[in-house]
Amino acid sequence: MLTAVDHVQLAAPPGSEDALRRYYVDTLGMTEIPKPPVLAARGGCWFGAGAVQLHLGVEADFRPAKKAHPGLRVTGIEAYAARLEARGAEVTWDDDLPGHKRFYSEDPVGNRLEFLEPEA
Repeated sequence: MLTAVDHVQLAAPPGSEDALRRYYVDTLGMTEIPKPPVLAARGGCWFGAGAVQLHLGVEADFRPAKKAHPGLRVTGIEAYAARLEARGAEVTWDDDLPGHKRFYSEDPVGNRLEFLEPEA
């Protein structure tokens, strides 16, 4: 029986870890999670915020997915979008999901991320 999503794995090109850290820690406000040494040797980095974990793994022939994405629930979505924009991230609002406020953004390597908050 499934009980939860443990993490979402996204791909990234070799050598992009510093840019990913700046985005996921400084822009999104996540915390870097230390990888086990055997996995750290492969490159990439892991991030968490509450129960949410995103793992960025190195892929030699990296191409960002343009449609696939994690959907991340947030509180105070307008303030969160303003935080991203103030740190140089592009925010694209989308009104097509009834009962939710949501926007999309991309990390520095082009991975698409959806941020949403249910409307009261």
